[in-house]
Amino acid sequence: MASTPLPALPPPRRHRSAADALSTIRAVTLTSAIIAGLYLGQDFLIPLALAVLITFLLSPFVTKLERWIGNVGAVIATMTLILGGTLGLGWVLGNQAVDLANQFPGYKENIRAKLHAFEVPSGGVLDRVSQTVEELKKDLPGVGSKDDEDSKTADGAQEGGPMPVKVVETPDSTPFQMMKSMAAPILGPLGTAGLVLLLATFMLLKRDDLRARLIRLIGQGKISATTRALDDASTRVRRYLLMQLVVNVTYGIPLAIGLYFIGVPNAILWGALAAVLRFIPYIGPWIAAAFPILLSLAASPTWWTPLLTMGLFVVLELISNNVMEPWLYGSSTGVSPVALIVAAVFWTWMWGTAGLVLATPFTVCLVVMGRHIPQLSFLSVVLGEEEALTPAEDCYHRMLRQGEHDEEEFVDSYLRTKPLEELYDAVLVPVVASAEEDHRQGMIDSEQRDRIAKSTADIIEDLREREHPTEEAEALPRCRVHCIPARAERDELAGVMLEHLLDVKGFDASHSPDRRSAGELIKELEKRMPDLACITVVAPSIALHARNLCQKIRAALPEQKIIVCLWGANGDGAEDIKSLKEAGAEDVVKSLADAVSWCERFAVRLAAHREGPPIPDNEEERLLTLDKLGLINPDREPVLDHVTAKMSRVFEVPVAAITLVDRERQFFKAYTGLPEELAEERESPRDLAVCSHVVAANSVVVVEDLKRDRRFVGNPLLVKHSLRFYAGAPIRSANGHVLGALCVMDTEPRRFTVTERRLLEQNAAEVAEEIERLAATEA
Repeated sequence: MASTPLPALPPPRRHRSAADALSTIRAVTLTSAIIAGLYLGQDFLIPLALAVLITFLLSPFVTKLERWIGNVGAVIATMTLILGGTLGLGWVLGNQAVDLANQFPGYKENIRAKLHAFEVPSGGVLDRVSQTVEELKKDLPGVGSKDDEDSKTADGAQEGGPMPVKVVETPDSTPFQMMKSMAAPILGPLGTAGLVLLLATFMLLKRDDLRARLIRLIGQGKISATTRALDDASTRVRRYLLMQLVVNVTYGIPLAIGLYFIGVPNAILWGALAAVLRFIPYIGPWIAAAFPILLSLAASPTWWTPLLTMGLFVVLELISNNVMEPWLYGSSTGVSPVALIVAAVFWTWMWGTAGLVLATPFTVCLVVMGRHIPQLSFLSVVLGEEEALTPAEDCYHRMLRQGEHDEEEFVDSYLRTKPLEELYDAVLVPVVASAEEDHRQGMIDSEQRDRIAKSTADIIEDLREREHPTEEAEALPRCRVHCIPARAERDELAGVMLEHLLDVKGFDASHSPDRRSAGELIKELEKRMPDLACITVVAPSIALHARNLCQKIRAALPEQKIIVCLWGANGDGAEDIKSLKEAGAEDVVKSLADAVSWCERFAVRLAAHREGPPIPDNEEERLLTLDKLGLINPDREPVLDHVTAKMSRVFEVPVAAITLVDRERQFFKAYTGLPEELAEERESPRDLAVCSHVVAANSVVVVEDLKRDRRFVGNPLLVKHSLRFYAGAPIRSANGHVLGALCVMDTEPRRFTVTERRLLEQNAAEVAEEIERLAATEA
């Protein structure tokens, strides 16, 4: 006797909670240690970070030069060029600064005149308030005594008495100490700059080795992922630095030229300073603008120069921010604007101005790490510019917000850039599946689930009123498709979505409501007689429901074509697909787009396999009679052309023709308004000719809407020339054989009365007599 296996024990929740708490403590401790290390080690880390940025920026140039002069020569040449350019620019800017210092005393009168312009006249409101405050201060306790003491001290000084003098002793300063205090502000930045250049030089020399060591350090077993992360980070940072350099240069040069023509002294100095300061985010442009504006106030005797200077900065900022940066940057750094601001504040607090310069590159690297390292994926969510929620999650949370009803706004916004199929597949189907899954787990109640289902149904209904069959749908063979829900309301909603998409494509689609028994669904199929039945299943429903329904339909209707639309299934669903096909399904699809595509292919196959017009019993005798008349030739007969022209006028149709139906073709003996291609060829395949049905029936054939008649659905000849109406009467020979037809056609569906049928028959008889006369004449 087999023993019954014991149920699995529940997971040790207490241990898992303790582990989670320990993991949180470890993460907080590690983060605190990293922040403390960054703060305490800034004297070394700042030069190191700047050297890394310079290495990123110069690596492409060194790599290109390396092909001709080798790695060492390329690094030396690049660093020499950079150092020489920096020293040359520094010498020019130093001369400009000395010149500015020499000229500044001459601006004293202009400064004094502008300060006088801002003087507040005495006796005004502010003066009276100040006087009142001074009077009140005398009445406050302690204030008056101090004032009296100061007054007495002043009186004593006026009377010639001795004044108390406080002597402050200062330590003796040696010449070496004085030189040290004077050189410290200069040698400090120079030493940092030298360290940065030295580190950058060795990093460029050993860049491949450093890259390999970094991959070995953090990429063991994940070399491909680490390589992608490094490439992504280096590409983004390098592009950011290069484009920032180009933007700043294209800002500084026009600024220097503009300031020169405005008349601001030392324009080259301010243009170069602006180009450098713009590397500092947010505050750099303001500092760059402040110096020239203040100098223009001091140097110019009028107000026009400061106003023109401010206007120049405004124009350049607008051009740089709205034209140059979008054009040059192309793709962004991948960091959200809020994250950039927060990062700028954090790194400025951590490392000062250098941190502000490094904030954007550092944040870019963190985002890239979050994208490629699963354990750090939260960094990509917090700092990245990608949407935090998928479209389906966004729509779902909007539907959960009671009373907001802003999911309609989301749908409208989504459809501006995405097709209807993608809205249904990527948004609404996952929404109804998520609602059911959350309801099963007790995360939402039945009322919320039903509200989401109703909101989804309202969205679909609104879209059905807006979306209609397109012009491309005219070329699709029309077939009838009926959507059947496997079980639940979400299955019905998916069926309604599929029905809408098929309607837009030109299908004759319908659906059944949910909560119907298999017997009721089978009766509905028997009544509708669709060409194809689609069973819709949305997770967390299981394929078992669809399989049972498929088996019952197959047993009751063996000839019915069935496909199963299985959405949201876990894994590849190979076992489910196999069982569904064994139950009688033609195929299994996993998306609305695939379902529509399958239906389109099925409609084409259906049209291709429809039976052509039947062959008359006296076909051989009929063909012999047609051959004896000898009328299938390219010669036009004016009398017959006159008949077709009259038919076109009488019946008010654009096309009228006299056709002769041979063994393999339909020949246009006479015509009016025939499409140009048919008029040139003057024939078409017999199996595509509606006149073949006239020959087979030996009577008048009227089709008021060719798209609604299953015999002609998808007929490429009719679809290509947009023909929708046909009426044809048989042309009989003297021995009673049907030679062809006198037909009229229109591009729009229309009614055809009994009187019109009789008139068409009479004219067909007259055409038959005329054909006999023409044949006799030629004989």
